[in-house]
Amino acid sequence: MANETFIKGDVNILYIYDTSAYEPLACLTSNALSSSLGVNEVVTKCEAGVTRKTAGNFDYSLSGEGIYIDTGVGGDTTKFSHDTLFELQQAKTLVTWKLDSGLTTNIAYYGTGYITDLSMDSPTNQENTTFSVTISGDGAIVTTDPNV
Repeated sequence: MANETFIKGDVNILYIYDTSAYEPLACLTSNALSSSLGVNEVVTKCEAGVTRKTAGNFDYSLSGEGIYIDTGVGGDTTKFSHDTLFELQQAKTLVTWKLDSGLTTNIAYYGTGYITDLSMDSPTNQENTTFSVTISGDGAIVTTDPNV
C-alpha cells in the first residue's frame, strides 16, 4: 500500500495531431477514454443449454469537455477548440489523437478516429461558453507515436 502512485487527472490531456505537432484540446475541464470488447455467444447441440463466449470486436471512444476559446486566425492557434474541431468534423477528417497517461514511464496512448459528436453550450449571466467532443476510434490503440 505504501508504494502506490496515484495519477492525477490534470496530467491526462487529450491532443490532436495538426500537421507537425500534437495540439491540446483547449482549456479542458475533463476528458475520458472508454473501451469495450464485444462478446460473441453461441449455443450448440453439442452442449445444449450451455452458452460459449468468444472475444469479439474491440471498440473505443474518447471524449472531452472544455471552455470554448478562439483558436482561429488571431486567436490561440496552438489549441483545438469548438471552431477548429467543427471544421475537422465537417470535413469528415480522420484525426490522429494522443492521450497522455500520467504514468512515470511517460507512456502515452495514440490512435485515430472521427469526430462524431460535437456540441457547444452557451449559458447566460456572463458564463463561459463550453464545448464537448466525442472521437469514435478507428483501428487500434497503440503506445508508439505513429508520427515519429
